[in-house]
Amino acid sequence: MLRTALICFTMLLFGGAAKAQVSDSTWPTHSLDRPQPPEVTPGGQPGGAPSDAIALFDGKTMNGWQTIDGRPAPWSAHDGVLEVKPGSGNIETVQTFGDCQLHLEWAEPVPPKGEDQGRGNSGVFLMGLFEVQVLDSYHSQTYADGMVGAIYGQYPPLVNASRPPGDWQSYDIIFRRPRFDRSGALLSAARITVLQNGILVQDSVKPTGPTSSVERAPYINLGDRLPLILQEHDAPVRYRNLWVRPLPPEPESLPATFVVALRASEADLRDFVGDYAMGTTTLKVAAAEHGLDARMSVDLHGVHYDLSWPLHLIDRDSFLGIAPDGGLPLHLGFVRDAKGSVTTAVTHMAESYGSFARRP
Repeated sequence: MLRTALICFTMLLFGGAAKAQVSDSTWPTHSLDRPQPPEVTPGGQPGGAPSDAIALFDGKTMNGWQTIDGRPAPWSAHDGVLEVKPGSGNIETVQTFGDCQLHLEWAEPVPPKGEDQGRGNSGVFLMGLFEVQVLDSYHSQTYADGMVGAIYGQYPPLVNASRPPGDWQSYDIIFRRPRFDRSGALLSAARITVLQNGILVQDSVKPTGPTSSVERAPYINLGDRLPLILQEHDAPVRYRNLWVRPLPPEPESLPATFVVALRASEADLRDFVGDYAMGTTTLKVAAAEHGLDARMSVDLHGVHYDLSWPLHLIDRDSFLGIAPDGGLPLHLGFVRDAKGSVTTAVTHMAESYGSFARRP
């Protein structure tokens, strides 16, 4: 009975399943009690960074970028443009990302030089593993799974949406990272959606593994966040307006019996301690003898609820709370900003989720 009541409670509180954003039959149509989503201010112009985005390029310096071996990035930055330096090697973000929305703009060299894969070649690697190809494919042919808009070596684009060399082009990419179990076995493949110049070219495709020019590599668990990589391939491709929005994890059904608790230092755990809020609902994460506790407080339709869980670390920035009374488990993940500070707590309970902003 208590479990049923809690399931109903979480549906009322968080607004139903987030996995596919389908209509939730537990809510009456047009219910005014249904929670509103958080507000994000759009960019001032098409392609502009929204209010919750992390800028990857300041338009003047290579701050936030480095070579693959950790040295200062040798590409040039000037007049709002980041330009590939041929022969210098790939660069990567200092910050790491997993699930994300990524925007970037690029322009191919003018006049065009070369043909096939030698014509304006570059690319962006999600988590450093999955390449979305950048290439001058305007009236220029190459193999289908290596042209612009391809998931390199695996998925050709749905259409060739290229603009002429010298014109600015854009990618808007939605990326969901692969998931693994504790043994390292793959639970779910990565998913990638790409719009080139506003046109859908990849529709939630699932790479068979990291992209490669020679073979189909298998999935390997290298962590839940890795740098983004921009490729140097002997062409002075220009980039601008690069920004990313880390996305909260999708709801996952992880039974409490599956938990393998990890150890973390007190200093690491202090990153998460604080007060969070979603509307009038509050979430408090506090230090405890075993590590951390979470307490949620909400008033709903005149009834006050207090729920609490001891938290067990199950992955980087991810916890599972097991209710001592046999109630529903709480899956709790945290989102960090560009400086690595925790800004948001994402909760998942009974196939419903909530996003709690950290209070100052």
